[in-house]
Amino acid sequence: MALDLDIDRIRELVGEGVRDKVYPGAVWAVGDRSNMVIGTPGVLDPDRPDEPMRHDTVFDVGALTQVLAVWSAIGTLVEDGTLRLDEELGDFWSALRGRPLARVTARHLLTHTAGVPLGTDQHLDTGDGVFHDALRRPPGEAVEYTDRAALVLGRLAEELSGRRLDVLAATRVWQPLDMTRTCYGPLPGEVAARCAPTELDDATGSRLRGTAHGAPAHPLGGVFSVLPDLAAFLRHLLQPGHGGGQPGFGPAWVQESLRIHTGDLTPPGGLFWHPVPETDDIWMPHGSPGAGAWLSPQQGRWAVLLTNELYFTRDPAPLGHIRDTFPILAFA
Repeated sequence: MALDLDIDRIRELVGEGVRDKVYPGAVWAVGDRSNMVIGTPGVLDPDRPDEPMRHDTVFDVGALTQVLAVWSAIGTLVEDGTLRLDEELGDFWSALRGRPLARVTARHLLTHTAGVPLGTDQHLDTGDGVFHDALRRPPGEAVEYTDRAALVLGRLAEELSGRRLDVLAATRVWQPLDMTRTCYGPLPGEVAARCAPTELDDATGSRLRGTAHGAPAHPLGGVFSVLPDLAAFLRHLLQPGHGGGQPGFGPAWVQESLRIHTGDLTPPGGLFWHPVPETDDIWMPHGSPGAGAWLSPQQGRWAVLLTNELYFTRDPAPLGHIRDTFPILAFA
């Protein structure tokens, strides 16, 4: 059965971003467990105007790295009994004993209530610097988004599994879901050539293409993916195992993550996911990347918006209206 969707309004909205030079092009999709509507307005790169966006264009997914890799990897460890969310990290992780993070739990990090400082730029060499910094406030006192939460959880997943995060995510999540084009960068040359370029690299004077922009929340860098892989991932969240893949986490982890864990604190949040403001059935990952994903188990629907918005400006504001309106139309 076809999706009940105002496709024309979505096309007009996303097309505005191309027309107003918010981004050179975009790939968007809205789907359920079996159907999907796709749009690909604009071009891959204004310097290559004859090359349009395609449904399989490779994108730097920005903060979606945190759910595709970190949240997923942590879910596999929770479901196999290796990690208990409410155990203080210092009780089982020797590197944190006597450190400020020793009193923090995995649940604190997943809900952004750990009280850890903001930013990771100065710690991308090994990630160990965050183990030494004082907390901004006691754990559980306030909700404050920080990419350090993903950094610490990624290191925790490696500690408990004995594998690098990229290997853990690939073997336990991406490969079972047949997400064959999802990986950490930097990408090899032939793959990078098909990647949507992002911001200008001041050091080289050329656009980043196949190398993650910004300050990724792990020394490995950031994840690159394509729409078909993201669709497979989100469909698994709606109905685990429906597509035949059996990754290391299933409905228990998804249901636990897509419920409020922050009590009376604001803004409300689940585990690395939070409800779209003024809704109680549409969820999105924390962070505000040019790549967005939304999910509504209640409606049985998912949505994705991929853009290379940093091509024209590093100011995230021009994309704000489109990102805020897109899920409203996708889940109307």
